[in-house]
Amino acid sequence: MAYVVIATWKAKPGQAEHIRKVLETVTPINRAEEKMLHFQAQVSIDDPDTFVVYEKYVDASGYADHKASDAFQSYVVGEVIPNLVERSVATFETID
Repeated sequence: MAYVVIATWKAKPGQAEHIRKVLETVTPINRAEEKMLHFQAQVSIDDPDTFVVYEKYVDASGYADHKASDAFQSYVVGEVIPNLVERSVATFETID
């Protein structure tokens, strides 16, 4: 069974374009992680301030490694989170 993380982010007013650029930057970095099976960021068509990030790892340690990475700390913790009004993160296991 794989480990799945679904994060929903709501940007502060005027910050959506910055969040989008950060996601464009980190997507290839995240996809190259050893334990990453799938990474895809989405932006809402109806509300361009809302983003959903879907991440699939081989196991929970993959997500732990991801959160400890320089890219996560720099981009997500350093640039994204300060520019959000809402953030939720839910974790799942795939049903194989």
